[in-house]
Amino acid sequence: MLTAPNLSEAIDAALAKKPRGLIVDLSKVEFLGSAGISVLMKTRDTLGDATPFCVVADGPATHRPLTLLGINELMSLCRHLDDAVSKLSGS
Repeated sequence: MLTAPNLSEAIDAALAKKPRGLIVDLSKVEFLGSAGISVLMKTRDTLGDATPFCVVADGPATHRPLTLLGINELMSLCRHLDDAVSKLSGS
């Protein structure tokens, strides 16, 4: 709840540069609560199908809640940054 605004600001700053795709790397995140998940869902809704979007979540604090809630069905979820880069670059 305390760091979700920072995540939102970082995403907004990245999107202001009009990227061809967006990767949110949560590999060092130790807790992902509803506020952080809401930021990810808002980002997915904002991007729609126009900009590829992938979330890197490899630990139990991130991967588990996203899969238990079925969010992995709504957005691309990768365990490693290299996988996300490959997925977005089409390799």
